[in-house]
Amino acid sequence: MLRCTMIADLPTTERLDLEDVLANLRHARRNQDLGRLAHLAYWDVRRWARRAHRQALADRAADLIIRQPHQSRSAFLELVDDVIEELECIRLGAQ
Repeated sequence: MLRCTMIADLPTTERLDLEDVLANLRHARRNQDLGRLAHLAYWDVRRWARRAHRQALADRAADLIIRQPHQSRSAFLELVDDVIEELECIRLGAQ
């Protein structure tokens, strides 16, 4: 499990973009839409993380797609949950 360690104020635009990305991820996760989760992780999370200068998060999001095949559906969802948790920690630390 990840811990929130970096607390930094995000500019309003980045914070709003982060909330949008999180909402989309949560919706896709709730529906277990693996294709949508993969798309969001690779494009939206990675793009947001790069703009926010969080390269480690961007790399983890890209690895969800690049490192294939995953052992199982649940293994993929666990990785997605970790990314969501990290984004949530960033969002909470920025408020």
